[in-house]
Amino acid sequence: MTDIDKKRIETIIRFALKEDIWTGDLTSQAVLEESLTADAVVISRGKGVVCGIDVMEKVFAAADPEVRFRPQVADGDRIEPDQEIAFAEGPARSIMKAERVALNFLSIMSGVATKTRQMVDAAGSSSIKIYDTRKTIPLHRYLQKYAVTVGGGYNHRKGLWDMVLIKDNHIRAFGEQMKTRENSKIIKDIIKRARAFVQKNVKVEIEVETLKECEYALEEKPDVIMLDNMTPDTVKKAVSLRKEKGLEGRVLFEVSGGITLDNIKDYASTGAEIISSGSITGAIEPLDFSLEIIVK
Repeated sequence: MTDIDKKRIETIIRFALKEDIWTGDLTSQAVLEESLTADAVVISRGKGVVCGIDVMEKVFAAADPEVRFRPQVADGDRIEPDQEIAFAEGPARSIMKAERVALNFLSIMSGVATKTRQMVDAAGSSSIKIYDTRKTIPLHRYLQKYAVTVGGGYNHRKGLWDMVLIKDNHIRAFGEQMKTRENSKIIKDIIKRARAFVQKNVKVEIEVETLKECEYALEEKPDVIMLDNMTPDTVKKAVSLRKEKGLEGRVLFEVSGGITLDNIKDYASTGAEIISSGSITGAIEPLDFSLEIIVK
Protein backbone atom coordinates (compact mmCIF):
# COMPACT_ATOMS: atom_id res chain seq x y z
CA MET A 1 0.00 0.00 0.00
CA THR A 2 1.31 3.43 -0.93
CA ASP A 3 1.75 5.88 1.95
CA ILE A 4 -0.43 8.92 1.50
CA ASP A 5 1.33 12.25 1.08
CA LYS A 6 -0.45 14.31 3.71
CA LYS A 7 0.95 17.62 2.48
CA ARG A 8 -0.27 16.92 -1.04
CA ILE A 9 -3.89 16.56 0.03
CA GLU A 10 -4.02 19.80 2.02
CA THR A 11 -4.79 21.86 -1.08
CA ILE A 12 -7.55 19.47 -2.14
CA ILE A 13 -9.10 19.63 1.32
CA ARG A 14 -8.86 23.40 1.49
CA PHE A 15 -10.75 23.84 -1.78
CA ALA A 16 -13.29 21.14 -0.85
CA LEU A 17 -14.11 22.95 2.39
CA LYS A 18 -14.28 26.27 0.56
CA GLU A 19 -16.70 24.79 -1.97
CA ASP A 20 -19.06 23.61 0.77
CA ILE A 21 -18.74 26.34 3.38
CA TRP A 22 -17.89 29.40 1.29
CA THR A 23 -18.87 32.33 3.58
CA GLY A 24 -20.17 30.15 6.41
CA ASP A 25 -22.47 27.39 7.63
CA LEU A 26 -25.68 29.40 7.94
CA THR A 27 -27.71 26.64 9.57
CA SER A 28 -25.25 25.91 12.38
CA GLN A 29 -24.60 29.60 12.93
CA ALA A 30 -28.33 30.22 13.15
CA VAL A 31 -29.26 27.48 15.62
CA LEU A 32 -26.13 26.47 17.57
CA GLU A 33 -24.35 28.56 20.17
CA GLU A 34 -20.69 29.16 19.40
CA SER A 35 -19.70 27.78 22.82
CA LEU A 36 -21.51 24.45 22.35
CA THR A 37 -19.29 21.35 22.27
CA ALA A 38 -20.33 17.92 21.05
CA ASP A 39 -19.20 14.34 20.65
CA ALA A 40 -19.89 12.52 17.38
CA VAL A 41 -19.41 9.03 16.01
CA VAL A 42 -18.83 7.98 12.39
CA ILE A 43 -20.67 4.76 11.57
CA SER A 44 -20.34 2.47 8.57
CA ARG A 45 -23.61 1.60 6.83
CA GLY A 46 -22.08 -0.98 4.51
CA LYS A 47 -19.47 -3.70 4.22
CA GLY A 48 -16.14 -3.18 2.53
CA VAL A 49 -12.58 -1.86 2.78
CA VAL A 50 -12.21 1.46 4.55
CA CYS A 51 -10.03 4.17 3.02
CA GLY A 52 -9.68 7.87 3.78
CA ILE A 53 -9.26 7.86 7.56
CA ASP A 54 -6.19 10.12 7.44
CA VAL A 55 -7.94 12.40 4.98
CA MET A 56 -10.99 12.63 7.23
CA GLU A 57 -8.80 13.56 10.18
CA LYS A 58 -7.15 16.33 8.17
CA VAL A 59 -10.55 17.68 7.08
CA PHE A 60 -11.61 18.14 10.70
CA ALA A 61 -8.24 19.67 11.56
CA ALA A 62 -8.50 22.10 8.64
CA ALA A 63 -12.02 23.10 9.68
CA ASP A 64 -10.97 23.66 13.28
CA PRO A 65 -7.79 22.51 15.07
CA GLU A 66 -9.82 22.24 18.28
CA VAL A 67 -11.74 19.21 16.94
CA ARG A 68 -10.20 16.01 18.31
CA PHE A 69 -10.45 13.02 15.97
CA ARG A 70 -10.09 9.43 17.24
CA PRO A 71 -10.04 6.77 14.51
CA GLN A 72 -11.06 3.22 15.42
CA VAL A 73 -9.84 1.66 12.18
CA ALA A 74 -7.02 2.20 9.68
CA ASP A 75 -6.97 2.41 5.89
CA GLY A 76 -7.18 -1.08 4.44
CA ASP A 77 -9.21 -2.59 7.28
CA ARG A 78 -12.31 -4.55 6.37
CA ILE A 79 -15.42 -3.08 7.97
CA GLU A 80 -18.98 -4.27 8.61
CA PRO A 81 -22.36 -2.50 8.69
CA ASP A 82 -23.02 -0.47 11.87
CA GLN A 83 -19.35 -0.51 12.84
CA GLU A 84 -18.01 2.55 14.67
CA ILE A 85 -15.26 3.96 12.46
CA ALA A 86 -14.16 7.05 14.35
CA PHE A 87 -15.10 9.60 17.00
CA ALA A 88 -14.86 13.37 16.91
CA GLU A 89 -15.25 15.84 19.74
CA GLY A 90 -15.03 19.60 19.91
CA PRO A 91 -17.00 22.69 18.92
CA ALA A 92 -20.36 21.53 17.55
CA ARG A 93 -20.37 24.13 14.76
CA SER A 94 -16.96 22.94 13.55
CA ILE A 95 -17.99 19.28 13.52
CA MET A 96 -21.07 20.17 11.47
CA LYS A 97 -18.99 22.32 9.14
CA ALA A 98 -16.56 19.51 8.32
CA GLU A 99 -19.06 16.63 8.36
CA ARG A 100 -20.10 16.37 4.72
CA VAL A 101 -16.69 17.01 3.18
CA ALA A 102 -15.08 14.43 5.49
CA LEU A 103 -17.76 11.83 4.77
CA ASN A 104 -17.58 12.46 1.01
CA PHE A 105 -13.85 11.74 0.94
CA LEU A 106 -14.29 8.66 3.14
CA SER A 107 -17.22 7.35 1.10
CA ILE A 108 -15.64 7.72 -2.34
CA MET A 109 -12.19 6.49 -1.34
CA SER A 110 -13.65 3.48 0.50
CA GLY A 111 -15.77 2.70 -2.56
CA VAL A 112 -12.66 2.63 -4.75
CA ALA A 113 -10.70 0.50 -2.26
CA THR A 114 -13.62 -1.91 -1.89
CA LYS A 115 -14.09 -2.33 -5.65
CA THR A 116 -10.37 -2.90 -6.09
CA ARG A 117 -10.30 -5.54 -3.37
CA GLN A 118 -13.26 -7.29 -5.00
CA MET A 119 -11.35 -7.43 -8.30
CA VAL A 120 -8.18 -8.67 -6.61
CA ASP A 121 -10.07 -11.36 -4.71
CA ALA A 122 -12.03 -12.44 -7.79
CA ALA A 123 -8.80 -12.87 -9.77
CA GLY A 124 -7.85 -15.61 -7.33
CA SER A 125 -4.37 -16.70 -6.37
CA SER A 126 -2.91 -15.72 -9.74
CA SER A 127 0.16 -13.48 -9.72
CA ILE A 128 -1.53 -11.09 -12.14
CA LYS A 129 -1.69 -7.46 -11.01
CA ILE A 130 -4.84 -5.32 -11.04
CA TYR A 131 -4.17 -1.81 -12.34
CA ASP A 132 -6.26 1.34 -12.44
CA THR A 133 -6.55 3.78 -15.37
CA ARG A 134 -6.93 7.55 -15.88
CA LYS A 135 -10.73 7.34 -15.57
CA THR A 136 -10.82 9.37 -12.38
CA ILE A 137 -12.70 12.32 -10.92
CA PRO A 138 -10.87 15.47 -12.12
CA LEU A 139 -8.53 16.85 -9.43
CA HIS A 140 -9.10 13.77 -7.24
CA ARG A 141 -6.88 11.33 -9.14
CA TYR A 142 -4.20 11.23 -6.45
CA LEU A 143 -6.73 10.24 -3.78
CA GLN A 144 -8.42 7.65 -5.98
CA LYS A 145 -5.13 6.08 -7.01
CA TYR A 146 -4.08 5.94 -3.37
CA ALA A 147 -7.36 4.15 -2.62
CA VAL A 148 -6.58 1.60 -5.35
CA THR A 149 -3.35 0.65 -3.56
CA VAL A 150 -5.24 0.40 -0.26
CA GLY A 151 -7.51 -2.14 -1.95
CA GLY A 152 -4.56 -4.22 -3.12
CA GLY A 153 -4.26 -2.88 -6.65
CA TYR A 154 -1.53 -1.02 -8.53
CA ASN A 155 -1.32 2.36 -10.22
CA HIS A 156 -0.96 2.67 -13.98
CA ARG A 157 0.48 5.92 -15.30
CA LYS A 158 -0.28 8.96 -13.17
CA GLY A 159 -1.04 11.10 -16.22
CA LEU A 160 0.01 11.82 -19.77
CA TRP A 161 3.47 12.86 -18.66
CA ASP A 162 5.06 9.79 -17.05
CA MET A 163 5.00 7.14 -19.79
CA VAL A 164 4.11 6.56 -23.43
CA LEU A 165 0.83 4.76 -24.06
CA ILE A 166 0.06 4.61 -27.78
CA LYS A 167 -3.72 4.23 -28.13
CA ASP A 168 -5.87 3.47 -31.16
CA ASN A 169 -6.40 7.16 -31.96
CA HIS A 170 -2.65 7.79 -31.91
CA ILE A 171 -2.24 4.93 -34.40
CA ARG A 172 -4.96 6.32 -36.69
CA ALA A 173 -3.59 9.85 -36.54
CA PHE A 174 -0.03 8.59 -37.13
CA GLY A 175 -1.20 6.69 -40.20
CA GLU A 176 -2.70 9.88 -41.60
CA GLN A 177 0.50 11.74 -40.76
CA MET A 178 2.61 9.11 -42.57
CA LYS A 179 0.16 8.93 -45.48
CA THR A 180 -0.17 5.18 -45.21
CA ARG A 181 -2.79 2.60 -44.25
CA GLU A 182 -0.29 -0.25 -43.98
CA ASN A 183 -0.93 -1.46 -40.44
CA SER A 184 2.38 -3.26 -40.09
CA LYS A 185 4.38 -0.17 -40.99
CA ILE A 186 2.27 2.14 -38.83
CA ILE A 187 2.63 0.03 -35.68
CA LYS A 188 6.32 -0.63 -36.09
CA ASP A 189 7.18 2.97 -36.99
CA ILE A 190 5.12 4.53 -34.23
CA ILE A 191 6.89 2.40 -31.59
CA LYS A 192 10.28 3.30 -33.08
CA ARG A 193 9.40 6.99 -33.07
CA ALA A 194 8.23 6.89 -29.46
CA ARG A 195 11.37 5.03 -28.38
CA ALA A 196 13.57 7.62 -30.09
CA PHE A 197 11.76 10.50 -28.41
CA VAL A 198 11.78 9.46 -24.74
CA GLN A 199 14.57 8.63 -22.32
CA LYS A 200 15.46 4.96 -21.89
CA ASN A 201 13.88 4.76 -18.43
CA VAL A 202 10.47 5.86 -19.77
CA LYS A 203 8.18 2.92 -20.54
CA VAL A 204 6.57 2.56 -23.96
CA GLU A 205 3.25 0.76 -24.24
CA ILE A 206 1.01 0.24 -27.25
CA GLU A 207 -2.62 -0.81 -27.51
CA VAL A 208 -3.54 -3.47 -30.08
CA GLU A 209 -6.90 -4.91 -31.02
CA THR A 210 -5.98 -8.04 -33.02
CA LEU A 211 -3.44 -10.85 -32.88
CA LYS A 212 -1.88 -9.57 -36.09
CA GLU A 213 -1.35 -6.14 -34.56
CA CYS A 214 0.12 -7.86 -31.51
CA GLU A 215 2.58 -9.71 -33.75
CA TYR A 216 3.65 -6.46 -35.41
CA ALA A 217 4.14 -4.81 -32.02
CA LEU A 218 6.17 -7.72 -30.62
CA GLU A 219 8.70 -7.24 -33.38
CA GLU A 220 9.59 -3.83 -31.92
CA LYS A 221 9.64 -5.07 -28.29
CA PRO A 222 7.77 -2.31 -26.45
CA ASP A 223 7.76 -2.58 -22.66
CA VAL A 224 4.05 -3.40 -22.58
CA ILE A 225 1.41 -4.41 -25.12
CA MET A 226 -2.18 -3.74 -24.16
CA LEU A 227 -4.52 -6.41 -25.54
CA ASP A 228 -7.73 -4.44 -25.84
CA ASN A 229 -11.16 -6.07 -25.78
CA MET A 230 -9.83 -9.54 -26.52
CA THR A 231 -11.42 -12.75 -25.26
CA PRO A 232 -9.46 -14.92 -22.79
CA ASP A 233 -8.84 -17.46 -25.58
CA THR A 234 -7.38 -14.76 -27.82
CA VAL A 235 -5.19 -13.50 -24.99
CA LYS A 236 -3.87 -17.05 -24.53
CA LYS A 237 -2.98 -17.14 -28.23
CA ALA A 238 -1.10 -13.86 -27.84
CA VAL A 239 0.80 -15.30 -24.87
CA SER A 240 1.74 -18.34 -26.98
CA LEU A 241 2.89 -16.05 -29.79
CA ARG A 242 5.08 -14.12 -27.36
CA LYS A 243 6.59 -17.38 -26.10
CA GLU A 244 7.37 -18.50 -29.65
CA LYS A 245 9.30 -15.27 -30.18
CA GLY A 246 11.22 -15.73 -26.93
CA LEU A 247 9.93 -12.48 -25.44
CA GLU A 248 8.54 -13.73 -22.13
CA GLY A 249 9.73 -11.39 -19.39
CA ARG A 250 10.81 -8.79 -21.94
CA VAL A 251 7.40 -7.64 -23.17
CA LEU A 252 4.54 -7.57 -20.66
CA PHE A 253 0.90 -8.09 -21.61
CA GLU A 254 -1.88 -5.95 -20.21
CA VAL A 255 -5.49 -6.97 -20.82
CA SER A 256 -8.19 -4.32 -20.77
CA GLY A 257 -11.77 -3.81 -21.82
CA GLY A 258 -14.84 -5.72 -20.68
CA ILE A 259 -13.21 -7.04 -17.50
CA THR A 260 -15.83 -7.81 -14.83
CA LEU A 261 -15.99 -9.63 -11.52
CA ASP A 262 -17.60 -12.53 -13.39
CA ASN A 263 -14.85 -13.02 -15.98
CA ILE A 264 -11.71 -11.65 -14.33
CA LYS A 265 -10.56 -15.09 -13.19
CA ASP A 266 -10.65 -16.30 -16.80
CA TYR A 267 -8.37 -13.41 -17.81
CA ALA A 268 -6.14 -13.95 -14.78
CA SER A 269 -5.37 -17.48 -15.97
CA THR A 270 -4.28 -16.50 -19.49
CA GLY A 271 -0.62 -15.79 -18.73
CA ALA A 272 -0.89 -12.01 -19.06
CA GLU A 273 0.79 -9.96 -16.31
CA ILE A 274 -1.61 -7.03 -15.91
CA ILE A 275 -5.35 -6.47 -15.87
CA SER A 276 -6.44 -2.84 -16.05
CA SER A 277 -9.96 -1.71 -15.28
CA GLY A 278 -11.42 1.77 -15.59
CA SER A 279 -14.42 0.70 -13.54
CA ILE A 280 -12.35 0.70 -10.33
CA THR A 281 -12.23 4.49 -10.32
CA GLY A 282 -14.63 5.45 -13.11
CA ALA A 283 -17.76 3.64 -11.94
CA ILE A 284 -17.57 4.23 -8.21
CA GLU A 285 -20.09 2.74 -5.81
CA PRO A 286 -19.44 4.84 -2.70
CA LEU A 287 -19.51 3.12 0.65
CA ASP A 288 -22.12 4.68 2.92
CA PHE A 289 -21.15 6.30 6.23
CA SER A 290 -22.95 8.62 8.61
CA LEU A 291 -21.87 10.96 11.37
CA GLU A 292 -24.15 11.16 14.38
CA ILE A 293 -24.04 13.49 17.37
CA ILE A 294 -23.89 11.46 20.56
CA VAL A 295 -26.72 12.40 22.92
CA LYS A 296 -25.51 12.13 26.50
